[in-house]
Amino acid sequence: MELRVACVQLNSGAEIGPNIAASSALIRQAQRAGAQFVATPEVSNLCEMRPGRAAEKAFHEADEPALQAYRALAAELGIWLLAGSLVVKLEDDPRFANRSFLIDSGGAIVARYDKIHMFDVDLEGGESYRESSRFRPGDRAVIAASPWGDIGMTVCYDMRFAYLYRHLAQAGARILTVPSSFARPTGRAHWHVLLRARAVETGCFVLAPAQCGDHEDGRKTYGHSLIVSPWGEILAEAGEEPGVILADLDLAAVDTARSMVPSLGHDRAYSR
Repeated sequence: MELRVACVQLNSGAEIGPNIAASSALIRQAQRAGAQFVATPEVSNLCEMRPGRAAEKAFHEADEPALQAYRALAAELGIWLLAGSLVVKLEDDPRFANRSFLIDSGGAIVARYDKIHMFDVDLEGGESYRESSRFRPGDRAVIAASPWGDIGMTVCYDMRFAYLYRHLAQAGARILTVPSSFARPTGRAHWHVLLRARAVETGCFVLAPAQCGDHEDGRKTYGHSLIVSPWGEILAEAGEEPGVILADLDLAAVDTARSMVPSLGHDRAYSR
């Protein structure tokens, strides 16, 4: 079976309305190019790290305008759509969920995934992030059924935790989604090697739509959205500007890669 996929690369800003308009235009472009499955980056609806401002702009899931727009767009275009992640208010926590939504071609939400691993780091040059102060981490790995096989859902910083991807692949995932808003210093050093490693060690296709450029809230993201084969080959790569990349996936390549290097079945217990 073959599947044409697209990653939408965005430079999301600090207002939800313009972000919906910009991302929807690129999703339509991807569908016109034949994409059956389209993925957007992390925080597609709202890039807003400045203290207090996200609380004034974000919505609970039931009222989230980007989610409503994406569901309607998926149904209109007849595509599967990954809303890479949306900033969503929670009922029982002052923090937000960093939540990925998989939407089918009828506009129904097939699966939700809350980012598990929080990006709490101090980078060179004084660049610092404390995601755990703004987002409540998820506690559940998620695999969703699709017409093209099971999809393992992750977000950005998750990619540094190889055991999560191994778990998803051993549970049946054949495609892994990694929507991201990757910082430039770590992007230059680690983006390509981490995503290619996750593909190789799982024998999965990896779709990694990314944020890019300078954002209103001060963050600077790396771009370079990637689509990677189960053998670790880069099938498509974006640059540093908003846009769309596409690739045709031969899903038989998953079985081929796993038969050549069947490492998913070679786990051993060990002690230290």
